[in-house]
Amino acid sequence: SASSAWLFAGCGGDESLPPLPDMPSYVLTADEGRPAQVYAPSDYDPSVQYPLVILLHGYSAGGGAQNLYFGVSRHVTTEQFILVVPNGTRDMTGTSFWNSDPIRSGETVDDVAYLRRLIEEAKANFRVDPRRVYLFGHSNGGFMSHRMACDAPDVITAIVSLAGATHLDPADCDTETPVSMLQIHGTADDLILYDGVANAMGIFPAGYPSAAETTRRSAERAGCDLDAAEAGGSLDLDTSLDGAETSVLEYHAGCARGIDTALWTIEGGGHLPPVDRVAFSTAVMEWLLAHRR
Repeated sequence: SASSAWLFAGCGGDESLPPLPDMPSYVLTADEGRPAQVYAPSDYDPSVQYPLVILLHGYSAGGGAQNLYFGVSRHVTTEQFILVVPNGTRDMTGTSFWNSDPIRSGETVDDVAYLRRLIEEAKANFRVDPRRVYLFGHSNGGFMSHRMACDAPDVITAIVSLAGATHLDPADCDTETPVSMLQIHGTADDLILYDGVANAMGIFPAGYPSAAETTRRSAERAGCDLDAAEAGGSLDLDTSLDGAETSVLEYHAGCARGIDTALWTIEGGGHLPPVDRVAFSTAVMEWLLAHRR
């Protein structure tokens, strides 16, 4: 059903994808029963500070499936960062999820606190650059990334959200501390609508703003000049669409120092765009890693 598949973030249905390469990996245990896989560069040097990336899966998926879909762990050595791949918990239906909007979901698990603990544990076990801590989430994981930008901006440098959104009510994001944000969304997404929805009638969460409004709010928090958004060219991310189908809109002018906001619109892209794992993850990681506090 649409509700059960609403935020699914599996492997895009492609079981022919090659396995991820073997590399040193570790496990963090910020919460008993919720281990998180860690991937470190094969040439990890404890005297060097590394950026930290946390990958957040979509509804009904898991961290391993999300990593396989995006192939993020393939980049940890070449791009020199530490990757943490955690899992959410089970909601009232028994489905894996992140509690990105507890007011509407009726759930009690505090995933903001959990992710804060996970970040602190990563810092305690690895040389993490506290100025370069990032979240990358798909769908429900994108919503959770936006919630962390609202509720934990003191520990987050930048987020990337594919097919997610911020809170419907701007008052629910009560922070004056901005983080950099990249919103990626397909115009043909029929699960999380590009144009947003005021009330999803029983589907978690109850509603969400459009991709453009989500981006505008992030730019506004950063103090950017909202009338000075710039077109940033095109990208070829979706392998099912011809040409460079993704348009780029960027807010740079007037933003707080080191902060910016961007919207990548996949024209004709769906909820699970069949992305080129090398091109897509490379573009996303280059955007994230360019930001620091």
